[in-house]
Amino acid sequence: MSYPEKPRSNAWFLLPIFFGVIGGIIAFFILRRDDLPKAKNCLYIGIAFMIFGIILNILIAPSVPGLDPGFNVNV
Repeated sequence: MSYPEKPRSNAWFLLPIFFGVIGGIIAFFILRRDDLPKAKNCLYIGIAFMIFGIILNILIAPSVPGLDPGFNVNV
């Protein structure tokens, strides 16, 4: 079944930028019938931001100073 394409706003790209893969999935399901290329791009942006966040967490995690087992609390 073919749906006619109608142009959608570029503001839809903000959803995956701010909410990652969840925002990309939401934007995909909303835009898929009106503008399929934009829907796919939103999904790809959400996946890319998720992968970027995972890599960033892997790189930053070793530089966080370790916590003492007792957290310096006397009970």
